[in-house]
Amino acid sequence: MPPVEVSFLPQGQKVMAGQGSLLVEVAAKAGLLIDTPCGGQGRCGRCLVKVEQGEVQGSQNPHLSPQQVEEGWVLACQAKVGSSPLVITVPPSYERERLAVEGTTASKVALPSRCSFPLLPAVRRVFIELTPPSLQDNIADLERVKLALSQEHNIENFHLSLPQLRELASTLREDNWQFSLTLNTASLETQVIDFYPGRRQGPLLGLAIDIGTTNVVMDLVDLRSGKIVEQVSARNQQITRGDDVISRIVYAEKNRNGLSELQGLVASTINELIDGLAQRQKFQPWEIMEIVVAGNTIMSHIFLGLDPSYLRQEPYAPTATSFPSTTAAEVGLKANPRAPVYCLPSIAAYVGGDIVAGAITGCLFQTKKLTLFLDIGTNGEIVLGTADWLTTCACSAGPAFEGAGVRWGMRAVPGAIEEVRVSSKTLEPTVRVIGNVPPQGICGSGMISALAEMLITGIIDRSGKIDVEFVAEKTQPRPRARIGEHGPEYVFAWAETTASGQDIVLTGVDINNLIRTKAAIYAGIAVMARSLGLPLDQVEEVLIGGAFGQHINVEEAIHIGLLPDLPWERYNFLGNTSLAGAYHALVSKSARVLAEEIARKMTYFELIADNTFMNEFSAALFLPHTDMTLFPSVQAALEGAATLRRRL
Repeated sequence: MPPVEVSFLPQGQKVMAGQGSLLVEVAAKAGLLIDTPCGGQGRCGRCLVKVEQGEVQGSQNPHLSPQQVEEGWVLACQAKVGSSPLVITVPPSYERERLAVEGTTASKVALPSRCSFPLLPAVRRVFIELTPPSLQDNIADLERVKLALSQEHNIENFHLSLPQLRELASTLREDNWQFSLTLNTASLETQVIDFYPGRRQGPLLGLAIDIGTTNVVMDLVDLRSGKIVEQVSARNQQITRGDDVISRIVYAEKNRNGLSELQGLVASTINELIDGLAQRQKFQPWEIMEIVVAGNTIMSHIFLGLDPSYLRQEPYAPTATSFPSTTAAEVGLKANPRAPVYCLPSIAAYVGGDIVAGAITGCLFQTKKLTLFLDIGTNGEIVLGTADWLTTCACSAGPAFEGAGVRWGMRAVPGAIEEVRVSSKTLEPTVRVIGNVPPQGICGSGMISALAEMLITGIIDRSGKIDVEFVAEKTQPRPRARIGEHGPEYVFAWAETTASGQDIVLTGVDINNLIRTKAAIYAGIAVMARSLGLPLDQVEEVLIGGAFGQHINVEEAIHIGLLPDLPWERYNFLGNTSLAGAYHALVSKSARVLAEEIARKMTYFELIADNTFMNEFSAALFLPHTDMTLFPSVQAALEGAATLRRRL
């Protein structure tokens, strides 16, 4: 069957596609990444596109209304190219940004840390000058190199591959027996990454990478000084195959080449970032000599091409938790082909190298305080303990705070509402938008802020139900609360003020999703603490990691019951601890050894095996909780707010 032309509007892209190809795949071929949060299972309805001309196959879907079907709307993850040319409209709100690079250039300092590690990278470059052979001294070239490395640089167990050995003789003689070697000293046997005649000029570069479910963040590092040259980030292109890790596992299972496709998407994300770095910093990608990666267990499996299927099936056994070192060429990265790629070890199916990295960055292995470490994202990972013992668990929080499952949810980029204030007297909101631009949606910190303000002002009750009549009466003549297409909703920004020309709202469904997310996290904390016989008020320090965590307002997070009701001074925000841990492992072999030790010694607590978790989860499905004695500061605030409303 001949290929069919598919045109995409308003982007103007055209591509030839085979009949039977999914529209989402054809769009990706044209450079358009259409959002499919459910991983292409046809159940979220977030990949709607409109067929303007032509016919598609498999367009019927129970999630589409009769009016949508009549107007030509289809789900891009289900509809397939037919036999006639197609013209497809992709609404801007359904298209993911292709790269969305955010850079912090030339910071020139190492990442801040609560503890220090010696500058001792595994990769180093050495220069040697050999005495040419003679009739009196005609030992083999390789033995001559080994002897010089041992005597001058204390390097033993030197290994050269056969392809490299074939080049050795000519390289040694090209510049009068002077040459440079780039070596990987991470293991007992020193590996040669590359060698060149003469004294090698140019940088010695490495990459520290945090592979997140949503974003990939990368530090370009000068391995000689340990300084960060530039930091960049981009949307993980895997997100076009599902917003959460389970959706991606399902995609890998249901599609013949699903796993290799997902691996290629994250490699492509990294490579595009490398290309941008190389262009701005004036180096060649092959000058990158080492890469260290941190990510959750599923992201690490997919990055390495390991089957993730069994991670979502009881008993949730990963293929590996400690991963063999590989090379850039083997995982498809644009770096020196022999550059070693090291993945920080995981602990269990849902506690990965990102949490090990957090334990390093937060110095949990040294602290004498009873410390609670939280990484809040699609999964909520929790670590509790001291330097003497560390226990960890994971709860499936869901991606609501990262924008999925919320109608106007989005990540924290320009256009996102990041903070909300609501007048107790008028119930009118005031919003702060990242970048001071017209709002496009609301990010995680904005959602927490909105819930807290709506609770304290009486817009919602403790179950999350919107009091439509109360709000409508207060906000006449243009009521902020109403019954919308999906039930009760509260309007934070009117259409004439937004970038999309539509009202930005939180619906009752959105609020329920957010409450379930916060309940899962709090329940995980409560169950683990109780299983250890430790009341939460004994926690002396709370460390919050993750890119999302650094934007949380502690007071508001306590108000909705996301975080325990502890004195605010006990909370500390560490930022992206996954990236910071990868950085430390890149520039210091000591940190790398420590990572392996932490992963071996940390005790994993399986929440699913604890039959009290669902009870704790159900109890936390209120704002802040069914048991208000656990949140005395919130109880006092709510009582004070109720008194104020009566006076008003």
